[in-house]
Amino acid sequence: MSAAAIAITVVVAVVVLVVAAMAVTRRRLQQRFGPEYDRVVGEKRGQFRGAAELARRERRVQRLRIRPLTASARAEYAAEWRTVQEGFVDQPQHAVIEGQELVASVMKERGYPAEDPGQIAADLSVTHVATLDHYRVARQISADAERGDASTEDLRQALIQLRAVFTELLGKPDAVALQELPEAGPQVPNETGPVSDDAEPPALQEQLWRPARVPQARTSEEEQEEAQ
Repeated sequence: MSAAAIAITVVVAVVVLVVAAMAVTRRRLQQRFGPEYDRVVGEKRGQFRGAAELARRERRVQRLRIRPLTASARAEYAAEWRTVQEGFVDQPQHAVIEGQELVASVMKERGYPAEDPGQIAADLSVTHVATLDHYRVARQISADAERGDASTEDLRQALIQLRAVFTELLGKPDAVALQELPEAGPQVPNETGPVSDDAEPPALQEQLWRPARVPQARTSEEEQEEAQ
């Protein structure tokens, strides 16, 4: 075999190995990030640049010293969240702002830099991808509220979305009882006294609380099929 033929064979082998490695990396990132993978690939306009961005996020979070909350910290934060929810009745928009600040506080205590909302979303995509859309929906509603485009029910949904993120960040949500979110507006005083953390919420509260609804992200393949 001539030197040229050997060189061509080596180049082809290298290309095959690189393509195979990229395919393995792509599958791993798709499995870890789910719909966020397609979103970032679309945003970066290419699988290579999208994969590079997600890998960069992973490296960043690996350098952080993420730690769980202590049991006492979880209880304190849960109490703060109940205060935020109680404030929703009279000041819905302010409660949403406080909810966002409380989520940021929990992240900081766990070791995440949480000053920039965009960076919060990027970090959540690595460690808590299931709550990422909840956070983004809450941020969007909050932005709408600042422009005067959000109803009270929109704000209630925003706080429900934030609750999903907050509960996940607590680390052991089942260990701390959280009160359900009431409707905004005049409330009838509770004549039976405060409800203990271990008490089951009344039927009305159960009706008011529903799992946060988040729009399902479409994959790039579904978008291409719709375009056709």
